Amino acid sequence: MSAFSSLLPVLQPREEDIQMMLSAGVHTGNRNSDSAMEEYIWRRRNDGVHILNIEKTWEKLMLAARVIVAIENPEDVIAISARPYGMRSVLKFSQYTGAQNIAGRFTPGTFTNQITKQFREPRLLIVTDPRTDSQAVRESSYVNVPVIAFCDSDSPLQYVDIAIPANNKGKYSIGLLYWLLAREVLRLRGSVSRAIDWEVPVDLFFHRDPEELKKTEEEQQAQVEEAPVAPTTSVFDEPLVVPEVVVDPALDPAATTETAGAFEAPAADAGFGASWEGGEAAGTAAEWS
Repeated sequence: MSAFSSLLPVLQPREEDIQMMLSAGVHTGNRNSDSAMEEYIWRRRNDGVHILNIEKTWEKLMLAARVIVAIENPEDVIAISARPYGMRSVLKFSQYTGAQNIAGRFTPGTFTNQITKQFREPRLLIVTDPRTDSQAVRESSYVNVPVIAFCDSDSPLQYVDIAIPANNKGKYSIGLLYWLLAREVLRLRGSVSRAIDWEVPVDLFFHRDPEELKKTEEEQQAQVEEAPVAPTTSVFDEPLVVPEVVVDPALDPAATTETAGAFEAPAADAGFGASWEGGEAAGTAAEWS
């Protein structure tokens, strides 16, 4: 694009990136403006809303990514967001880039009071809104820590070293900005190739309302309950097949009983009497006579 001729060809945006920024409303400011932000404002609409220069937004994103990569230890970079729409974006940014994060309320003295348990000594600070995170920006000036901030048309630029003009109040705008910054950081580090798209979707960086999540889960559960259940055949309805068992006649008790009943006793010997004792006695008497 001719509008980004000041950048190197490798750093120039693609048409898809510009379309995403316009769809997320990154260029939309508000009705108020700060005198320090006049150079980043492109024009003002009829309804009084200021439109930010998206070319300078992209240039500052590339500059901020190069500054972040210059920090040798990624943990020396801290991303801060007291605004609820930026908490999830900060967490995801720190997850993929290895930086630290402070999502939620910033404890005063985190950078200046060494007695506190949460004391930290960063080398670079990334702020979602310099007005909402003013305490962190002010403390960074005391310890000489450079600050990168997403600045709206009315954001103060005091103690801000790199101002990225963008809409820092919309959840889609904040999520997209952190996604673009994280992608560029990984590209400069060589972790992600520029020839292919980043596999991480931008939706992961968007804020999710707990009520909306709960409503979505209830709708999914209702769809599962209303879905028709396929009929299943019970195992008891199937015919029972009894395997034929071949029994050895020698081991069959019934056959043994029949054979025993058919056996005839041999005839009594003539030399014996009716009883064994009588026959034995008669034989003995004959021998002695």
